Amino acid sequence: MIKKIFFQSIFFNLFFFKEVFGAESGGMPQLNPEFWISQIFWLTLTFGVLYIILSKLILPKISSNLELRKSQIQDNIEAADKRRESSEAKLKEYDNIVLKSKSDAKNILGDAKENALKEINAKKETIEKQIDEEIEKAEQEINVLKKSAPEKINRIAKEMASEILKKLIGSEINNSSISAIVDDLSKKNGDKYYGN
Repeated sequence: MIKKIFFQSIFFNLFFFKEVFGAESGGMPQLNPEFWISQIFWLTLTFGVLYIILSKLILPKISSNLELRKSQIQDNIEAADKRRESSEAKLKEYDNIVLKSKSDAKNILGDAKENALKEINAKKETIEKQIDEEIEKAEQEINVLKKSAPEKINRIAKEMASEILKKLIGSEINNSSISAIVDDLSKKNGDKYYGN
């Protein structure tokens, strides 16, 4: 309301100033009140035609372009949301596959480790049995050799003593006397050497 009063006061003040009426003599016919009605008519006609052209021809095209752009943008946003959801679903699926693969690999590794330990333990037991058998055989052989060693040693001692005495004396000595001496010595010293 204040604007309306302000513009009306300016408009009426223009009519009553001397300078305004004196402007027609200075060469400004647009300020001559005689031409104001025609100027208002052409101003109204020009702006009316411009308004009609803008409102009926140009603005509908602009608004339809804006609506088209808005719908395209909305479609693009919806498509981007669908792609984002699809990519998130695929990412979750990929993560699940990776987790499942890791779990499967862990299980396979655990099974392989367990099988390897079983095989190692089985082979270890087999080797330990073989070693125990070999040790037992060696102990048996040692016991046999230990039992037969004094006889062999006595026989070798008899043969050696007989030959040494033969070379020293130059004549043969009775083997029975040599065997009696060796047997006697072996009985005395046998516990010391053979643990009998």
